[in-house]
Amino acid sequence: MTGEKIRIWSEEEYHYKAAYGFCPFLTGYMHAEPAMRPAMLVVPGGAYRNVSPSEAHLPALEFYGAGYNVFVLSYTVNYLDELKAPLKLQPLDDISRAVRLIRKNAERFHIDPCRVAVCGFSAGGHLCASLCVHRKDVRDPDAEYDRVSNRPDAVILCYPVITSGEYANRESFLALLGENPDAAELAYMSLENYVTGDVPPCFLWQTATDASVPVENSYLFAKACKDAGVPCAHHVFSDGIHGLSVATEEWLDRKFGEPYTLEQIRLLADAVQAGDTPCTPEKGAEILEEFGMNGKKREKWTPEMKAQIRETMNETKIWTELAESWLKRKLNLKDTGGEQ
Repeated sequence: MTGEKIRIWSEEEYHYKAAYGFCPFLTGYMHAEPAMRPAMLVVPGGAYRNVSPSEAHLPALEFYGAGYNVFVLSYTVNYLDELKAPLKLQPLDDISRAVRLIRKNAERFHIDPCRVAVCGFSAGGHLCASLCVHRKDVRDPDAEYDRVSNRPDAVILCYPVITSGEYANRESFLALLGENPDAAELAYMSLENYVTGDVPPCFLWQTATDASVPVENSYLFAKACKDAGVPCAHHVFSDGIHGLSVATEEWLDRKFGEPYTLEQIRLLADAVQAGDTPCTPEKGAEILEEFGMNGKKREKWTPEMKAQIRETMNETKIWTELAESWLKRKLNLKDTGGEQ
């Protein structure tokens, strides 16, 4: 397994104004032997404000162990609204280029270009679903990449943000569209209204008690898939918090590996402290503290809270097994073990 970092844009192609030196990238988890394998693109959540480490390394290891060559996408986010830099379509451009890059380099990555799946969490689920419904609108600035399909062959949506309507996660849409989006922008990002029969097969899961992204988001997308004739599996677990990731003890103990997905946040904090943004330098220290990048360990839950979460994990942790079994059918996979 490697941790290869793969930039997805050249300097000439990437123009997000609040990047401060950041460029979106993939992190590869590749099997050593050259056998052709299915590919999995993992897209963490974070309300379009950060790319959450809790939904990066651990899901990547899960799918790697199931026989996939895996890529984690660190896409463009907008942490500080005061920078007046709404993301608009930049994250959609990022994921479209990522899928095209993986397919274009299928031989190098030892993956089957006809078996490229994506797995998105929360806002990352919104980004994956956006690609599924709006992919034909996304033109790549590079003519060679533009000729490569950006359609995933299967998609897994984990407690996804879907709608900009009544059940919206407003924080995500503020980062994505800014404080005053017009009606057309909001409608375009309400994905349940754009599902057609061309959407890839979908697997959705969420908990009924999700307090951050209402479970109605999953119901809306699943119903749209059913109405359009899209093959869809939909699992709603009875209890559990938002952001369960793989729902294992490693996740509960916050053993997320190297927080490489926070590179843009780190660069932003550096720029703030250096006085290169409209924010006060003190804000940079706050950012580092918020994400535990100041050398001080952050505890998220009390022992009592962890005990409660652990009880619900016994139900929800089966989602990975369910998803992998579903993917075998939809991608027509033989049993493929991990690295020997």
